[in-house]
Amino acid sequence: MSARGDIENTFHRWALAYDENDLDTMAECFTDDAVLTIRIGDGDLVGPFEGKEAVMGLMRDSLASQTDQRRHITTNIIIRSEDATSATTESYLTLMAVENGAIRVLSSGKYQDELVNQGGVWRLSKRHIALDLPY
Repeated sequence: MSARGDIENTFHRWALAYDENDLDTMAECFTDDAVLTIRIGDGDLVGPFEGKEAVMGLMRDSLASQTDQRRHITTNIIIRSEDATSATTESYLTLMAVENGAIRVLSSGKYQDELVNQGGVWRLSKRHIALDLPY
């Protein structure tokens, strides 16, 4: 039986936690040895941020620098492989910002993720974020 719903919930829990500045829930979405990388457009690779503490440091710094309300929208989720303990996925990201009574698209991009099932909870072990444009 597919764990698609549980895997999708991991993505949505992370996005909602980021948008609500809920660092505890966001941290629960990553494994202790998680790795995160980012590439913006054709720019250099940023990272890797290795380990949950490093990943969460990036998240804390990013949140601290924002004056707007972010909305991360994850769509077109494709599960490339899945077994009882691991999965690889790709999905689209649309990043919105609300500020001063206006909403705007900041960027779009793609997530490439590896997840592991730890005691019935799917967590991100590797996440690569490829943004189409800087913002």
